[in-house]
Amino acid sequence: MKKIEAIIKPFKLDEVKEALQEVGLQGITVTEAKGFGRQKGQAEVLYKRNEFTVNLLRKVQLMIAVNESFVEPTINAII
Repeated sequence: MKKIEAIIKPFKLDEVKEALQEVGLQGITVTEAKGFGRQKGQAEVLYKRNEFTVNLLRKVQLMIAVNESFVEPTINAII
């Protein structure tokens, strides 16, 4: 068994799910995440006794457990 983790943009989730189903994948775990990369994020001001700025974008994290034979097709479907 291998665990594959991927972080994608939220609007790509349906497309990736369909591609994974086409290769025969039966289940995935999806969680909401925040982060930034080349996009540099966007400013948000949060209050909790102190004021600070967080430069994070909404993301979706996929976690998938697959057998060895499904590793390559799963990665290709996500890409």
